[in-house]
Amino acid sequence: MGAGSAPRLSGMQRQALSLYRGFLRVARSKSPEDRSKIESLVSAEFRKNSKLVDRKNFLYIEYLLRRGKKQLDQLKSPDTVSLSSLNVNTSESEK
Repeated sequence: MGAGSAPRLSGMQRQALSLYRGFLRVARSKSPEDRSKIESLVSAEFRKNSKLVDRKNFLYIEYLLRRGKKQLDQLKSPDTVSLSSLNVNTSESEK
């Protein structure tokens, strides 16, 4: 990759991308069925949050990054086979 080929990412964007890649890496260590479920859930969660969360709502984005890191740490455990989705009301956090 050349120096000017990719747009510069902010610190939070790099953290989110690193978290996403971490989930995909851990998903590879699970069974094929669980891997598929994890990949689709993670992809859907990241897409949903990228559309619903205001880019300037740094506190909420930091919260989501912390929550995602905790979920990733739990998923790294060999005893954990899958993730569940947590619905959080974003309308309160956007005020």
